[in-house]
Amino acid sequence: MEWIEWVLSREFRQFVLDNDLFFPLLFLGRLIGVTAIEVWRPAREVSYRKVILNDLTVFVVYQFVIFPLAQQINRYIAIRPQLPETILAMPLLFRVLCYFVIADFGHYWIHRLMHTKHVWRIHKWHHAPTYMYWLAGTRATVPQQVIVNLPYIFAWSFLGLSPWWMGLAIGMFSSLQNDWMHVNVTWRSNWLEWLIVTPRYHHIHHSDNPAHYKANLAALFTLWDRLFGTYVNPDEVKEEELSFGIGENVPLVRLALGV
Repeated sequence: MEWIEWVLSREFRQFVLDNDLFFPLLFLGRLIGVTAIEVWRPAREVSYRKVILNDLTVFVVYQFVIFPLAQQINRYIAIRPQLPETILAMPLLFRVLCYFVIADFGHYWIHRLMHTKHVWRIHKWHHAPTYMYWLAGTRATVPQQVIVNLPYIFAWSFLGLSPWWMGLAIGMFSSLQNDWMHVNVTWRSNWLEWLIVTPRYHHIHHSDNPAHYKANLAALFTLWDRLFGTYVNPDEVKEEELSFGIGENVPLVRLALGV
């Protein structure tokens, strides 16, 4: 199809670079689409009017301060292996699969580390909201973002010699993946949960029930929870009875700084 060829072309790349409205419009479409899903099949009531301004502010701070700063730090703190050309010559689809498996495996263990006593404070802000919907999942401290980036930077070596649009596609997928995990929607699919994380699966992880603090840590593939003993079956948890938060009052500055 011609439009697909155009999207993959360098003309589209130049269009993205030249059009200052591209990413704002992309976010607007994302906001409208995800919100429509939440309105269609909400898992629980959320007072959007009370929280939306605060969460949009957090989102802007994350996009323009926290994430860029973490990227700058990762220029000096990251492992970027040089893979042999035999691997880089393999089919792109295979290398993309390697990227996701390796990055997600690393993310699982980084996430598990952040739920230990001495590292929890850098991750606490992410769990602070007492409500759950897609925009509530954008909270991250700089230290958290720095270490979460590490497995993705490592795995990116598999995508060397990839088309220019690969970075854009991976970035968009990662954003939608994060939205999907936190979205306030009723979605029951046991067969899908054998493969990937769903909203109800991840919402258990955000529960303020101590039994769930270290449960369902996976970000993409549920396999890691099943293999390493952190799996909680969503069918055994009453979704409508879940409540969220960290159960303590911590000053916002401390939460945002991770101290």
